[in-house]
Amino acid sequence: MRTSLTVALFFLAFVLTPTLRAQDEPKLELYGGYDYIRFNINANVTGQPPSQTFNGNGGGGQLIYNFNNWLGVLGDVSGVWATNATRAGAAIPYLFGPRINFSHHKMTPFAQVLAGGVATSSGIETGGWQTHFAMATGAGIDVRLSKHFSFRPFQAEYLMTRLPNGINNRQDNFQISAGVSLTFGGK
Repeated sequence: MRTSLTVALFFLAFVLTPTLRAQDEPKLELYGGYDYIRFNINANVTGQPPSQTFNGNGGGGQLIYNFNNWLGVLGDVSGVWATNATRAGAAIPYLFGPRINFSHHKMTPFAQVLAGGVATSSGIETGGWQTHFAMATGAGIDVRLSKHFSFRPFQAEYLMTRLPNGINNRQDNFQISAGVSLTFGGK
């Protein structure tokens, strides 16, 4: 009986130790910041030049829930005003997915893979507002400044969109971001 109790206590300690350590990291993060997206659109569509790029400037936000000190899930929504030499339009990517954190006390590098959609206005594609598939993969770093405040000096991502272009309906884009986070929970 005593051996069974000892084994059960060791097992319980083994299971709870990572959970207790994870409380040092914030459970919930609310991020807001600046976003730049370089849209690369190659098209074979009437009314569109065969190759064009748009520079998108705007802002975005993320809500991140950390299950423990290394795994979280996030929702990301941003809005950019995209312009080139002849056209302008809006793009709103909305993405969801897992984030892996590599926490080192004050600095937390992370990597993430997200999927969702992108809504675009008639300036970017013909036919008014449309919504299409999008996905992103990238990495960044958060620097903890205080218990409830972090600074993100950069986040860089590959952003793939599936806008109709008459060729392969795929665009390979680049996104960078910087901003601040409010953190809640943890110690």
